[in-house]
Amino acid sequence: MGDQVKLSAGGAEYDYPVLKGSVGPDVVDIRKLYAQTGMFTFDPGFTSTASCESALTYIDGDEGVLLHRGYPIGQLAENSSFMEVSYLLLNGELPSKDELAKFEFTISRHTMLHDQLRTFYQGFRRDAHPMAIMCGVVGALSAFYHDSTDISDPEHRKISSHRLIAKMPTIAAMAFKYAVGQPFLYPDNSLSYTGNFLRMTFGVPAEEYEVIPEVEKAMDRIFILHADHEQNASTSTVRLAGSSGANPFACIAAGIACLWGPAHGGANEAALNMLKEIGTPDKIPHYIERAKDKNDPFRLMGFGHRVYKNYDPRATVMQKTVREVFDALKVDDPLFETALRLEELALNDPYFIEKKLFPNVDFYSGIILNAIGFPTSMFTALFALARTVGWVAQWNEMISDPGQKIGRPRQLYTGPTQRDYIPLDKR
Repeated sequence: MGDQVKLSAGGAEYDYPVLKGSVGPDVVDIRKLYAQTGMFTFDPGFTSTASCESALTYIDGDEGVLLHRGYPIGQLAENSSFMEVSYLLLNGELPSKDELAKFEFTISRHTMLHDQLRTFYQGFRRDAHPMAIMCGVVGALSAFYHDSTDISDPEHRKISSHRLIAKMPTIAAMAFKYAVGQPFLYPDNSLSYTGNFLRMTFGVPAEEYEVIPEVEKAMDRIFILHADHEQNASTSTVRLAGSSGANPFACIAAGIACLWGPAHGGANEAALNMLKEIGTPDKIPHYIERAKDKNDPFRLMGFGHRVYKNYDPRATVMQKTVREVFDALKVDDPLFETALRLEELALNDPYFIEKKLFPNVDFYSGIILNAIGFPTSMFTALFALARTVGWVAQWNEMISDPGQKIGRPRQLYTGPTQRDYIPLDKR
């Protein structure tokens, strides 16, 4: 018998098994707790609760480690492509050259949207947020692709997964084009996944679009760094929606809705806005002092992380990528110098060192996306585009688990106890 945790309650003692993963903290299996004791656990935000068993992504926040199927995120971002990482997350192993070519070909065959969906965009105001559009369009996919919504069929799940990964860049690019009043561009499947997205976003019909290699590589890295991040809020939302048997398009639409929140997907936009507010490097000491003041509402956005209590491993890759993009585009942006100076001062300030407030991936990604030409309203949409592969992989893993049950969190009720109804004329 393995390790056990003993609980004493109501004069009785109960033993609960300890489960061990391949790496990371052990967990106490309390699935029988309510049946045996009549009690629930209380864990707001699920900060100490493992909601599922997963073999996809591992994070060690104290050590600053992020692994996809065991591979460090830094190695993947430096040497791999987003399509290769997508294959890895979906299938568990890195592809061979032939497997990758076949996967890329399959994804390229699904990049087009049903033509009726083009008219769907016209139902939105021109100033609609891209995330509002993406929620609506992705949810609507279930009305067009009935041949891939049987979640009990592995082939249906594979087809819908490929469709979602392939069509998300087209959906996001069309949301951008609609906002700026430019015509939609059809996908060009001779380009890479990321190159095709850049062309659909910034190209125009009358001109040949040139994909700048450094920009393409930077976008591919951003996609890789955002592909999956364990059981975060949006991923947990996708899993919870999927546990009810909802179709995959509805589940991903739910994930997009959750990601829209500023505490989740909007962090890079907030970091960029903060840098714009600071303005120039000479003003940084003033804002650092404000950030230390508990009575001042100003906060350093892009520093610290809910999970990482050390340096965000994704930020290391992004810092290098910022310089490459700025050099390639010959951008002279004071925001970058302000960001570098802010990072330097914060990393050497005892207050931030003590609290381990290190720059995270959002601190740099917003600067890069701004330099490439994306408005801040598109930042979260790009996050959703990249995270789709993680959502799909997590959803597939959950559906394939024979022990999966519909999600049903419990509560600590603090409202009124039972009382009798009082007629209206007597209140």
